[in-house]
Amino acid sequence: MADPARDPARGELDLRSLRHEYAAAGLAEDDLAPDPVTMFRRWFAEVEDAVHEPNAMVVATVSADGQPSSRMVLLKGLDERGFVFFTNTGSRKGAELAANPRCALLFPWHPLERQVRVDGVAEPLSREAVADYFAVRPRGSQLGAWASHQSRPVAGREELAAAYDEVEARFADVPDGGLPVPEEWGGYVVRPEAVEFWQGRPGRMHDRLVYTRSGDAWRTQRLAP
Repeated sequence: MADPARDPARGELDLRSLRHEYAAAGLAEDDLAPDPVTMFRRWFAEVEDAVHEPNAMVVATVSADGQPSSRMVLLKGLDERGFVFFTNTGSRKGAELAANPRCALLFPWHPLERQVRVDGVAEPLSREAVADYFAVRPRGSQLGAWASHQSRPVAGREELAAAYDEVEARFADVPDGGLPVPEEWGGYVVRPEAVEFWQGRPGRMHDRLVYTRSGDAWRTQRLAP
């Protein structure tokens, strides 16, 4: 008799046989760059044309009562300080980072059977840096930043459309590149404490090599898959 808990008629989604064997490449200790930022740039150059929105990353934060949450944002900068992104600071992620700046990033580069995980601390960017980036955003995105108070409840799509129309009319005479930055819009640099480079391998014996900050230097080690 079939297991009623796995009866397709009951809407059970059986994923037991859904799997993919990873065999595209490997990652050895000799492949690593001296630091994770250089290594990330190397991998990003290899995935840039192979992945849709390669700068898309999951940002995970934790609330004051310990509830984790995650969402996808776009990486908009990388330098020796760390990973840069922009957002509404009044959003859920902004409120949680204000209370607890420790966070995690994940880059899911499935076509190359790779992922990069980052554990770090988010620091707010200067208003000057935020304004510099805001000025080069598409005008529609600038207006959207004014119209949407991210993460707050709205009555419906019509309310969002009306808010967008209102700011579009308000700034109709402001030329492109001249819109001011909304007070609650900002950015962060995530300073990495640990960065893991993950490469899929056959038999689920994946390569996991992680950089961990040690003072002003980095040490590396391999983790079991």
